[in-house]
Amino acid sequence: MDFAKIIERAKNICLSPSTEWPKIAAESATTQSLFTGYAMILAAIPAICGFIGMTVVGMSMPIVGTVRTGVGAGLVQLIVGYVLALVGVYILSLIINALAPTFDGQKDPISALKLAVYAYTPSWLAGILMLVPLLGMLVVLAGIYGIYLLYIGLPQLMKNPPEKSVGYTALIVVCAIVLGIVMGAVVAVFGGGAMMRGM
Repeated sequence: MDFAKIIERAKNICLSPSTEWPKIAAESATTQSLFTGYAMILAAIPAICGFIGMTVVGMSMPIVGTVRTGVGAGLVQLIVGYVLALVGVYILSLIINALAPTFDGQKDPISALKLAVYAYTPSWLAGILMLVPLLGMLVVLAGIYGIYLLYIGLPQLMKNPPEKSVGYTALIVVCAIVLGIVMGAVVAVFGGGAMMRGM
């Protein structure tokens, strides 16, 4: 695991995506290398920062004061949220790959996984804001930038005509939102269950 390479890739995909996507497209990769060498590290940022933010810092609420999640419930949410984030990226890559022919692209599961993993980079990096729960909402802005990264990466990796990228991106985003709602509900159920048990 080369942290310098991870940092360099994260910086380049965020700051110069139009030159970074062709490099990513040309690289050989496997599902394992994309997860263990990148996704698993970056996906840990919002999981760990969210845990610290909700269990240590807490959220200031009018009248009731600062509300914190119990350590047990926070740990459950951290683990379930982290695992589901990785599962979500993989499912999104399957969706990207399945939709490719609809938009005159070429199916390629590894290219689809590269797109999903690297387009999530801004959201994962912005996860550091979750140390202060009220700032966690700003992660949405990073997610919007991730949509832009996906949009410009599609023709490079899935070989669809650039003019079809708007529709392709829009459909992927709709699927990602539905996926996010389902996964958020699962995390809430597990975290809520842990809270009910007094953890």
